[in-house]
Amino acid sequence: MTPAQLRAFSTVVRQGSVKRAAAQLGVSEAAVSLHIGQLRRELGDRLFARTAAGLAFTPGGLRLASRATELLGLQDRTVLEVSAAGRGRRLLRVAASSLFAEHAAPGLLEAFAKRAADLDVELSVRAPEQFESLLMSRTVDIALGAHPLAGGRDPALTSRPVLNCRVVLTVAPQHPLAGVPAGAPRLREQTWLLGPSAAAATGVIPAMLRRLGIPEERQQIFQSHAAALEEAKRGKGVAAALSFTIAQDVAHGHLVHVTGPQVSSDAVWHSLFLAEPGTSPAAELSRFTATPRAIQAMMRGAGVTAGHFKPSVHVTLWS
Repeated sequence: MTPAQLRAFSTVVRQGSVKRAAAQLGVSEAAVSLHIGQLRRELGDRLFARTAAGLAFTPGGLRLASRATELLGLQDRTVLEVSAAGRGRRLLRVAASSLFAEHAAPGLLEAFAKRAADLDVELSVRAPEQFESLLMSRTVDIALGAHPLAGGRDPALTSRPVLNCRVVLTVAPQHPLAGVPAGAPRLREQTWLLGPSAAAATGVIPAMLRRLGIPEERQQIFQSHAAALEEAKRGKGVAAALSFTIAQDVAHGHLVHVTGPQVSSDAVWHSLFLAEPGTSPAAELSRFTATPRAIQAMMRGAGVTAGHFKPSVHVTLWS
């Protein structure tokens, strides 16, 4: 099996047709069909058949689809590691939920990277429900933040608690809910100012929205949690925020806590990574998160920007 064959098959699986796979890969349909034919002959399996409803994959085809993603991810990782090793550097690819990436990751990764002068860190913002597949396909080395896999994660993955956090509701001092206990019915009538974590399927903020029954038409989602808080300071609505990130604003009177039942939620951020023999940068980072230095760095709020990371940290946003 060659990487080109596996990539062609993996793309057919994702796209659901040879035609769309060829378009994505920028090759002809004949080239994709040639690669699939070579795999069929080598493996002695049809892999899939065309039906009126689309492609129907054989059990062997489904198994190959899973392995192909893992092998291609390992190939990409190897290319990066060989390139980095040639430059005398190591690479750590970190995935983080949006809330963690905005508020805790900058300080944490800056402090960690300073401990290793030969380490480059690449941070991508991902939905928590993608963590397991990203790790198993070796697309990333470690995932940080919300933890949706407590009951059914792959046994090859190691999970460790990183930080306890509390999400609270906050408004401007002039807002009608300031200083007034608010129940779920009244909260459902408000405009909610939210960061990108509210759009995820899992996490403490989506769970709070579901528990309170907040209608989607009442939710305004901004490109960052900081932008949502700025609107809240102007009295535009209710914002959900990490308690430690708004402590200064509350102390200075720019924001006040909303009181009442169900107006706060506790959660635990975790690190999740593949348990492998030897010491890896991912395992090193996971251990570092439990140190007082790391906890202090995570709780500095927005902290430094990505441009101030040393060594360089590359940030990629995924929808």
